[in-house]
Amino acid sequence: MTILRELVGGKALIFIVVLGLGGTFQNGFHLTAISSPTPYIQSFINSSWTYHYGDIPGEKTVTFIWSAVVALYALGGLIGSMTVRYFASHLGRKGTMLLNSAIGIVATVIMYISKPTYSFELILVARFLFGFGAGLGGNVHAIYLGESSPKKIRGMVTLTAATFLGLGKLSGQFAGLREILGREDCWNILLCIPSFFCMVQLAILPFFPEAPRYVLIEKGNTQQCKKALQSLWGPGDYKLEIQDMLAEQAVIGKEHNKSLLDLLREKHLRWQVLSMVVINGCIQFSGVAAITVFSFNVFLEAGIPVDKIRYVTLGIGASEVLLSITCSLFIETVGRKVLLWRGFGGMSTIMALITVALYLKDYSSVISYCTVVLIFLFIIFYAAGPAGIVPSLASEIVIQSYRPAAFMFTGLLRWLGFTMFGFIFPFLIAFLKSLSFVLFSCICLIAALYVYFILPETKDKTLLEISQEFKNIRVCGSSTEDVMCLETKL
Repeated sequence: MTILRELVGGKALIFIVVLGLGGTFQNGFHLTAISSPTPYIQSFINSSWTYHYGDIPGEKTVTFIWSAVVALYALGGLIGSMTVRYFASHLGRKGTMLLNSAIGIVATVIMYISKPTYSFELILVARFLFGFGAGLGGNVHAIYLGESSPKKIRGMVTLTAATFLGLGKLSGQFAGLREILGREDCWNILLCIPSFFCMVQLAILPFFPEAPRYVLIEKGNTQQCKKALQSLWGPGDYKLEIQDMLAEQAVIGKEHNKSLLDLLREKHLRWQVLSMVVINGCIQFSGVAAITVFSFNVFLEAGIPVDKIRYVTLGIGASEVLLSITCSLFIETVGRKVLLWRGFGGMSTIMALITVALYLKDYSSVISYCTVVLIFLFIIFYAAGPAGIVPSLASEIVIQSYRPAAFMFTGLLRWLGFTMFGFIFPFLIAFLKSLSFVLFSCICLIAALYVYFILPETKDKTLLEISQEFKNIRVCGSSTEDVMCLETKL
């Protein structure tokens, strides 16, 4: 009830919804919606090539163009992530989100007119712009939330970015059903749906304040910061929040908007940088993408009819959203660290069990049903911890002056990992087959151990306190000792 009062005391609840629909929701929708119209878009590429060039393209040509349609989204996301620091610093958090929505609308217009103009080239341009918006908007969304929320509910508020990502994925799957828009005559309309929420954000977000932390620490306007906090969270003096910001401002001084190179060179931030690399890298190679690809065959072997499998995947998407919401309710009580290491630990165990199940599947038909259950359990552990906490981790462990650069860094890790895994995964499956899930299990275990032994808890702590926690981590040893001793203030 206390949390609910916090959310409805001001405009915070509406702010979170508007920001989410124009933020990570866009990325989630485009990630899943593109799979349904795949054969229709490939057919369109074929016919539009013939229309413009007068000959029928070869199968390799169509495959190459389709691969470019997929790859340009990732490339756009990568470049969008690289621009986070520039836009967030020069336009502010709110200005960047409005720009991102405008880019989304431009991309939608281009995507829509590609069909009547018989231009597959416009699809390529639109996909790049959609990816650019996902890379830019997804990161600034998390920054905006983290810099607008009080310390006591910061985790719950920032986790809504993951909730809207899951909601976007589910919406993309639902809209892509044949009964809705998953038909040949509607594929361009399907891919334009998110623009409606971009227009909503453009219409409503200007009436909300800029991020309070950005206003005080970077702009030096204490009065405007207080007004922003009151507008979002209701009446109050917010002395403790403002004192924390002033203390951080005093530490930063005039050193604002640090670059990515500054972040990587700063000795005091090396544990934070290492934490971002390990945790983001592990979640990229945790096997979530493999489960998505592999689940279709598992459901098919379990006897689920082909035309019903899409509804089962909808159930997986719905469970991810519900668990993300549940996680947000418990994060301030349980803490980030516990949810992270238990989530990764559970994912590691499930991956190992899936490997065993794959070896035993020929011995009993029951094993296939067990594998279906294991897939659901994997999604539960993933959604109830890592999925929600990892995307906003940078806002929890890096101070204001380095935060845009930190999100730029994690964005690069995320999109590079996404691209690399897309290239590596087919060869990995062909070479290791079911043993690839053992590799995923080991990667999840590494993440669980790192979080448990090294990553400090951030619950109910200011950013300066969290920075001190990282400084207290030290490796001690001597030339006469073979064993290294790692101490961390947990």
